[in-house]
Order: sequence, then C-alpha cells, then structure tokens
Amino acid sequence: MSIWKIRRTSPAQVIILGFMALILGGTALLMLPPATRGPGGAPFLDALFTATSATCVTGLVVENTVTYWSTFGQVVILALIQIGGMGVITMAVAVAIFTGRRIGLRQRYIMQESISAPQMGGIVRMTGFILRATVCMEAAGAALLALRFCPQLGLWKGLWYAVFHAVSAFCNAGFDLLGDPVPYASLTGYVADPLVNCVIMALIVLGGIGFLTWSDVVTHGIHLRRYRLQSKLILTVTAVLLALPALFFFFYEFSLPQWQGLSGAERFWSACFQSVSPRTAGFNTIDLGALSEPSQLLTTALMLIGGAPGSTAGGFKNTTLVVLLLTMLSVFRRKESAQAFGRRIPAEVLRSAAAIFMLYLTLFLAGGMLLCC
Repeated sequence: MSIWKIRRTSPAQVIILGFMALILGGTALLMLPPATRGPGGAPFLDALFTATSATCVTGLVVENTVTYWSTFGQVVILALIQIGGMGVITMAVAVAIFTGRRIGLRQRYIMQESISAPQMGGIVRMTGFILRATVCMEAAGAALLALRFCPQLGLWKGLWYAVFHAVSAFCNAGFDLLGDPVPYASLTGYVADPLVNCVIMALIVLGGIGFLTWSDVVTHGIHLRRYRLQSKLILTVTAVLLALPALFFFFYEFSLPQWQGLSGAERFWSACFQSVSPRTAGFNTIDLGALSEPSQLLTTALMLIGGAPGSTAGGFKNTTLVVLLLTMLSVFRRKESAQAFGRRIPAEVLRSAAAIFMLYLTLFLAGGMLLCC
C-alpha cells in the first residue's frame, strides 16, 4: 500500500517515513560489493551512517569518500544528497508529474507542509519551479567548477568532480571527492582560489535561502516591498549572518599567531568561506581544529542556526532566530507584539519558534553530553 493512501498518516509522519525508506534503501545499495573500492561491500554501520549523513545532508563521514567508495558508491551518495536536499516529498511529487499521474489533494497538502509553503494553491506549479531552478543552478555551478577541475584532473574526471561538488554545495551536504592524496582535505587546496570559493559559497547560499524566496526573487525582482514577509526576513538575516561572522573571522581569528602563514588573500577568502560554510554545508578551506575557542563557538552557533525554511539547509532555521530576537526587542520596548517591516508577527509563530528552539537546544545539549561521555 502506498504511504500516500494511509489516511491516518499525518504529513509529518509521511515525511519521516519517506526519509527512513530512503536511508534504508541507500544503506542496502552501499553494502553491495560494487559500492566500495576494496573487496566486499561496506559494513552495515558504515553504510547506514553514510546513507544517513548523505540523506540528511550533514557531511559527516566515517570513510574517505573518494578512496573508500567506488564510482557506483559515489553515485549512490550523490543521489541520496540530491533527494535528501530537495526533500523526499518534492522528489516524489516530481516523479508523479513526469509520469503523468494525478496529484491529489492529500499529496498537495503534504507537499505544502514539506516545503513550508503558505498555501496549497499552486503547489504543483511551485514544484515544477523548484526542479527547474535547481537544475539550472547546479548546472551553472558545475560548468564553472569544471573550468578549474577539468584542466587539473582531465575531462571526464573533472566533469564528475564538478557535478558532484556543485550538487553537494547546493544541497548544503559538504561531501567532497578531494581526499586524495591527503585524506579528508575538503577544499583546503583551494583556500585562495576565487573561482572555487565564489561558486561553492554562491551555491550554498542559494540552496540555503529557500524555495519560496527564490519564487519572490524571480517574480518581483528588485521590488523588495512586494516580497513575502518571510522572504524579507530571510534575506535580511542571511545578509547579517554572512557579513558579521566574516568580519569577526577576518579581523580577529586570522590575526592570531597560528594563521600567520596565510597571505592577505588567503585570510580574506577563508573569512568569507568560514562565514558561509558552517550554515550546515560542511566544507572547509582551513584546518578547523586550529580555530580559537571563540571562533569554534561562533561556528557552532552558525551550524545550529542553519538556513531558511523550505531550503536545502538544516538547523533550527534563521527565521526562528529572527522571530525570537524581534520578540525580545518588543519586550524591551514594551510593545504588545513583535513587528517587522510594518507587519505584526502572530503569537502562534512565536510559540512555534520557541518550541523549535528549545527542541534543538535540548538535542544539542543531550547529544554533546553523550559524546563527551
């Protein structure tokens, strides 16, 4: 029986079950002998961890991706990243559209919940827009990265690396194929490369601002007043969370003695990249273990915040942060409710933001304590 047809299954349960099915399917594929470069397939726990990390676009690995997994295994990982980043429900609706199946009211409602759309109307059209925009952005990113990778690695290997890293960056996954000959090197070999830095950062940001914000940008262009309140908040807080950490890293972190070997250009690009990548992307162009404690704390905070609702990024979402900050300001200013751009933020939005923040804080602290133990 299709999960769509189980009437008592809530949208949240459908999404969770979809992710579970994808993770288990990816685990099974990664355990196959052709998925690894060595004899035999991957152990169950290694395959499960990798499939979970790829589907949930976290970027954590227990094996060096390029040296442990074969081309088939890398393709499986990339597919999990793409489906996980776009959302299982989004991909399911896309398949239904391409096969000509009718999209029922229940599927539309689940899709609305999946991408945090404000209304159900036009949700199928929105899905088509999401797919087209994703293909265009990832293709453009891959084409630009190919200009760097193809001369270094050869045509076909360079194209594969360009596609893999474009998808991984856009989906905020952080998986890379650059761990040979230096294991787990990530993008440290391109610390001062403007092309690689700009393309990867742009893909991360574009994937992290959310599908609905793309729609506003395409529909209204530079007429910011016509944007949804959510889009205005997302763009504002994204700009702040990019600029302030970059200034902190450049003027404080990279002035410390352990970074004296970096040139001025390397410090500039490292500061910019380090303000973008922690927002759930997972790439790095410097040795993160050498960061000072204040910078590690800031990086942790950026990872917790993440991107926007309905985006490829994780975290408790930047809109949650801005709602809590606006509410705090309204209390200090003795206002009855939080406001932004001349609009009042409803009380139920604040309750949701507070609940999400407390859930993440509880999981963060509990997980940290368990890892310490």
